Amino acid sequence: MNQIADLLPAANILLDLEAGTKSRLFDAVGGLFESQRGLVRASVVDSLMAREKLGSTGLGQGIAIPHGRIKGLKTALGAFVRLRSPIAFDAPDGKPVGQVFVLLVPEHATEQHLQLLSELAQMFSERRFREQIANAPDTSRLHALFAQWAPAA
Repeated sequence: MNQIADLLPAANILLDLEAGTKSRLFDAVGGLFESQRGLVRASVVDSLMAREKLGSTGLGQGIAIPHGRIKGLKTALGAFVRLRSPIAFDAPDGKPVGQVFVLLVPEHATEQHLQLLSELAQMFSERRFREQIANAPDTSRLHALFAQWAPAA
């Protein structure tokens, strides 16, 4: 199993979310982390928005990996959202984003943070993986795709 699968329980996968904007997306994800992990929604939203102000976390190809540091968090957490309608994300290719992996890390988890972002970038750089997650019929299949992913040899 890869590092990403370890921090993405099936309960943290949202399908067909209608967000409309980055801020509404971040609020929905903040609510998810609040209900699943007891985090304060506002601190999640604030962390993600602060990172976006430094530069867009949109990768291109309809993918974004918003991430933030959370004070008091003990381990990294992930959530995956497949949006019903893609939203503007200031991605380098100018395309709207429909698939979002949100990564939260402890305030001082620099090396782990970079490793996780690197693995996510590898995953999403593979066209076949992007297509599979775009077409997965439900959260259990989506979770299995993340769990089964391995870097190309």
